[in-house]
Amino acid sequence: MPNTPRPPRRVTIPDVARHAGVGQATAARVLGGYGSSSAATRERVLAAAAELGYSTNAVARSMISGRTHTLGVVVADVENAYFARAVRGITDVAAKAGLQVVLANSDEKGDTEKSAVQMFIERRVDGLVVAPAAADHEHLDKAVAAGIPVVLLDRALSGATLDSVVVDNRGAAEAAVSRFTEAGHTRIAVVTSASPDENATRLAPGADIWTTTERLTGYRKALRAAGIPRGAELIRHTGYDRTWARSAVLELMSSPDRPTALFTTDNVATLGTLDALLDLGARIPGDVSVIGFDDAEWATLVRPRLSVVSQPVQELGGLAADILVRRINGSTARPRRHTLRATYVSRESTGPAPEQVRPLRFPED
Repeated sequence: MPNTPRPPRRVTIPDVARHAGVGQATAARVLGGYGSSSAATRERVLAAAAELGYSTNAVARSMISGRTHTLGVVVADVENAYFARAVRGITDVAAKAGLQVVLANSDEKGDTEKSAVQMFIERRVDGLVVAPAAADHEHLDKAVAAGIPVVLLDRALSGATLDSVVVDNRGAAEAAVSRFTEAGHTRIAVVTSASPDENATRLAPGADIWTTTERLTGYRKALRAAGIPRGAELIRHTGYDRTWARSAVLELMSSPDRPTALFTTDNVATLGTLDALLDLGARIPGDVSVIGFDDAEWATLVRPRLSVVSQPVQELGGLAADILVRRINGSTARPRRHTLRATYVSRESTGPAPEQVRPLRFPED
């Protein structure tokens, strides 16, 4: 029976030390990236490692240095273009700091988020960026207690002593809805995934300061400023579901006193809204004006092009990563909320309130 060839033996630190003519401790310092060595010694050790084909053991290096050079990122939905752009901002900053990013998806489920955070704690990541879906923050406090700094993205949690990076959702929504009131609209509806309980401070699926709730508050503030009565019949809570948003808009537009303007608080609600209006044969903005929150790439591909609130999403992710890198490097600054501005982008989906209500065609479904 022929002999089975043995796999090549892994090159070890002692092998490199012997080849370089230095002690094992010196070779370990150079290869592990900690401690100090002369430039000549470092060059000799690295040359020996290259000649022998030495590969750094990341686990061993982390045990020596206390660093894994990785960041954990937990977002709500990796398929959502918003989070894709935010993650790009995170990875760009992380790469410049010599850090790798490991991504997890919570699907807007608190338990899934907690499992992901626990996994990252066990993997000893150097820091965490989390878009919270869980209303409590004990799992995040546990990470901090383990020496892993945490930065919240897109959403903040009251009672948590953590850095957070958000936009001024309330102010941006108020400014957008004010465009409707200035154009003469008085029947302005909102399609939102916010909680139907306007007094709720802990919202399903999660954060105390929930982005869509802040946007709903901005909507109400704009109506108040224009002297328009706040009508509950013009608010539709659809959850984070395009089909529900579509159904809600079909219902709104079936009313004899239907809205002439629609404000949507997220991309999913916007897509469901446009789906319904297309089925109805509604003219935008002739029959109804539309403003969406967030400037997705497709917003300029639909016709008419969509007026939106544009968020600095990649900048949000980059800032979250930058704060995290500073924490990893020893920053002891007091944690705070960092708020960036969103801007209104006017396109062709908004116009004056129509003088007459035109009949629409309703799908049989």
